[in-house]
Amino acid sequence: MRHLYYTDHLTIDLPPGHKFPMAKYRLVREMLTADGLFAFEPAPFAEASLIELAHEPEYVQAFLGGGLDASAIRKIGFPWSEGLVKRTLASVGGTLTAARDALADSWGGTLAGGTHHAFAAEGSGFCVFNDIAIAIRALRAEGPVRKAAVVDLDVHQGDGTAHIFREDEDVLTLSIHCKANFPLRKQQSNIDVALDAGVGDNEYLERLSNVLPRVLEFEPEIVFYQSGVDGLECDALGHLALTHDGLIERDRMVLAMARAARIPLVITLGGGYSNPIEATAEAHANTYRVAAEIFGLETNRS
Repeated sequence: MRHLYYTDHLTIDLPPGHKFPMAKYRLVREMLTADGLFAFEPAPFAEASLIELAHEPEYVQAFLGGGLDASAIRKIGFPWSEGLVKRTLASVGGTLTAARDALADSWGGTLAGGTHHAFAAEGSGFCVFNDIAIAIRALRAEGPVRKAAVVDLDVHQGDGTAHIFREDEDVLTLSIHCKANFPLRKQQSNIDVALDAGVGDNEYLERLSNVLPRVLEFEPEIVFYQSGVDGLECDALGHLALTHDGLIERDRMVLAMARAARIPLVITLGGGYSNPIEATAEAHANTYRVAAEIFGLETNRS
């Protein structure tokens, strides 16, 4: 049975009214558990030495040791705690392990990650370390991968990922996002598709269809899919008008592309802030249901 990695057992104490939806991670795992399609493992902690492949060592050590100043903590958006350190290390570790699974067996998935707003020397927008960037650098250091592509379909631009790989010709960054949304200052991805507020399923899927061939032209040896679902019409922070059916078709297009081209694929969760949060959790769960449909459930680890 296919294994997915989770972090919802590691909690962060957030102040009342905080807008980050911690509850969604447990809800997604509960929904998928009820399906009976997957097995689940707690995500392992990533080693600091691997994190430093994509982040400045001074920043890594300051965060791990509680030494970041107040302005850096405010930019991340979470109060520092030992719980935050553990959850952050597990979020990175889940993506690393899922990436190794993908190389061994077509695809891998983690029920966390997608922390694309983290830059090399600072965190931002609920992102401490950039798990996708770390995983790419780790796989390249270990030897099996040279060229990687990031397909980032979170409604917010993957600015940290774009900046980290801005001078790296062996990494393709693609971001389809809402133009009038966080971050205010956008970075330059290899491919940026900036959508107007209110865009719905038809236009979104057409724009996606137009750019996916460019991912194949790059000939990546692995694809990281940041599968944020904050493009839902009911999302509090999204400003697009996508439906659950539209997101399912979006997922199907990306996953089918990788499957047909025999490119290993890694699914990370990304953002989602719907009210009620169950709508976000359902959309996230659907991504993994589509993966089961596209890739099947065969695995070398069963």
